[in-house]
Amino acid sequence: MSSTAGKRKEIYKYLAPWPLYSMNWSVRPDKRFRLALGSFIEEYNNKVQIISLDEDTSEFSAKSTFDHPYPTTKIMWIPDSKGVYPDLLATSGDYLRVWRAGEPDTRLECVLNNNKNSDFCAPLTSFDWNEVDPNLVGTSSIDTTCTIWGLETGQPHARVYVAGHVKTQLIAHDKEVYDIAFSRAGGGRDMFASVGADGSVRMFDLRHLEHSTIIYEDPAHTALLRLAWNKQDPNYLATVAMDSCEVIILDVRVPCTPVARLSNHRPVHPRDSVSADYDQNQNKKLMTNCTQHS
Repeated sequence: MSSTAGKRKEIYKYLAPWPLYSMNWSVRPDKRFRLALGSFIEEYNNKVQIISLDEDTSEFSAKSTFDHPYPTTKIMWIPDSKGVYPDLLATSGDYLRVWRAGEPDTRLECVLNNNKNSDFCAPLTSFDWNEVDPNLVGTSSIDTTCTIWGLETGQPHARVYVAGHVKTQLIAHDKEVYDIAFSRAGGGRDMFASVGADGSVRMFDLRHLEHSTIIYEDPAHTALLRLAWNKQDPNYLATVAMDSCEVIILDVRVPCTPVARLSNHRPVHPRDSVSADYDQNQNKKLMTNCTQHS
């Protein structure tokens, strides 16, 4: 055999039929190398596509494509590494939607909307699915709130269904909330943090929601757009500020003072920053237009 025999391809490419804004890997063990992709089309009608890798041909192929109102601000598969839950993925935009994956048809299981008394919706900027308890999903919104949803499954008429209810909703920030993420600290189920337009990182405990802890505040009150917890050590988390080239590393044991600033990124050229304007401009469109489609 030659020295190249048996070597596998290391870079895989897939060209989607439209610009992409969001994506997420499935962790289900019986669905290896599967991705969900969300389109960025500046109109109401967008798409979500599920693709998977054919390990024999080393090529990605589309398994399912379905319509989605507005671009998805986030896509996430259920964090089910053992394959014991239904094969679900969720998307955020005007509302939180839960879908059941299928080939070729992916069907909508439920639309989760906590704003029952108004014709207007408060667009969702992001969400997170609790890894320890996949029955919990948290969403962040431009209306300054975070909502924790409880999912339920049942089997009426021999068909498994998915529904959801609000476990709690809280005013998390003084301005828009841009991201939410569950932590593995304290058992991994009840702790979560959020960031928003007021420039703060705040940590909450579902068992004691009357209090929150401000972990960090940007000195110039610049909006913080995203955050992520360290998967190995829940004492650490990272966040990024709007129009900044730095990633800020925080230690919850030492509030308000970053332990590191990672500044190896470079500014994005304005022509390449389509998605950078999305968070604010698209949310305005959602707030203005979703009434007629809700």
